[in-house]
Amino acid sequence: MSHTLVSAQPAQERKTAGWVAFIACGALVFDGYDLTVYGTIMPTLLNDPSHLGALDPSTAGLLGSYAMLGVLVGALTCGAVGDWLGRRRLLLVSISWFSLGMLFTAFASSVMAFGILRFLSGLGLGAVLAVAGATMAEFAPANKRNLYNAIVYSGVPAGGVLAAGLGIILLEPLGWRGLFIIGAAPLVLVPIAFFKVPESPRWLLTRGRREEAIATARRAGTPLVDDSQLVTDSASVERTGFAALLTPRWRMATIFLGFLSFAGLLLTYGLNTWLPEIMQGYGYDTSGSLAFLLILNGGAVIGALIGSKIADRFSPRPIIVSTFVLAAITLTLMTFQLPIAFLFAFIAMAGVGTLGTQVLGYGYVSTYYTTNARSAGVAWFAGFGRIGGVIGPFIGGFIASIGLGGAQAFYVFAGVALFGALMAYLVPKQPDLETAGTDQAAAPATATTASAADRTPLTTNDAAAASHPQS
Repeated sequence: MSHTLVSAQPAQERKTAGWVAFIACGALVFDGYDLTVYGTIMPTLLNDPSHLGALDPSTAGLLGSYAMLGVLVGALTCGAVGDWLGRRRLLLVSISWFSLGMLFTAFASSVMAFGILRFLSGLGLGAVLAVAGATMAEFAPANKRNLYNAIVYSGVPAGGVLAAGLGIILLEPLGWRGLFIIGAAPLVLVPIAFFKVPESPRWLLTRGRREEAIATARRAGTPLVDDSQLVTDSASVERTGFAALLTPRWRMATIFLGFLSFAGLLLTYGLNTWLPEIMQGYGYDTSGSLAFLLILNGGAVIGALIGSKIADRFSPRPIIVSTFVLAAITLTLMTFQLPIAFLFAFIAMAGVGTLGTQVLGYGYVSTYYTTNARSAGVAWFAGFGRIGGVIGPFIGGFIASIGLGGAQAFYVFAGVALFGALMAYLVPKQPDLETAGTDQAAAPATATTASAADRTPLTTNDAAAASHPQS
């Protein structure tokens, strides 16, 4: 049996969740801005060697991949230490790191310096991506976790909208260096986060800091349950972080979720890097090509928020499968010579099925794992997916370097979307390990029980997630 240490205070819980969502989403807006702004400025760097030196499409694609390599390393490193060091500390450090990285990149004077600074910035970006969802999952009200995660991770495509919009307005007067200086703006979030984002009470409890956990939960208004006596398999409980992902309970899901993210991020960064260049190949000028990038990211934001509302009511998995298929169809339709209004509509729907699907994926994985594996699960999703993020810009550069056109690029991206749909379909239904807490999900303040099948600690939020099966 478990017993409640702190009962939920709904008003205070919503307030705390609101601050966490604001900080995390604000950080991810500029995370998305950072990772999209390169696609905004790439035509300028390709056409004018006075900025960094001579660039060919292949080298430009590699430069786009350097940031993704940094994100991969940063996300996996965060996953390795996040469940040991805590959410709050990593959030503060990672926001500061990537903001300063953007600022220093603005003063790069060579291709090599630019690439190195993009990689270093990516370390912080990856850590933010990994820790934001894990932090939000700890504080979101139980019946709105997909929505809160979608709000947080919609910051990424919203940052893409911001990068494209500012590129249209400010690229000429400020130059690409000015756009990178703007990317350092999240530094203002650090002092706010220091005072407004608490450490996870559940994490404190798992580290043996019981009194601190209780005090923090009371201040935050979040429920806290001591479920240490639920354990029937001590070996499973001792496994935290990536070790927990290797247990039979999570192993297959972790593999398929990793490849789901691989597909989503290959599409996200392949399109964000090369879409303006592809559309210029179709005859559009700089402003027109950036308009497609803006609409791609705008469609992602709207689609992710609508999809998350449906996911909280039903299940994220069939929605993710459907949106990947939608992306495959609309990316194929982009190859036809159709009026621009149709192309804008298709690229918006492609945004729903690529960037928007990735946002839903973050919400899915954040609620799929329990507390002992959550930070590592999100980090794996963000980190392994970054292999796709690395390959995406490179694929675009390779297609351009061998003389193939935009149509071939769209066909490749459509095929990747179908692969992502298959991976989402193969994710196992969440094991029925939390059903004993379903009755308590509607009233988090009550004690929860667990069936004998439950092999890992069950938090109040985890129990609540069972009322929305991840199928």
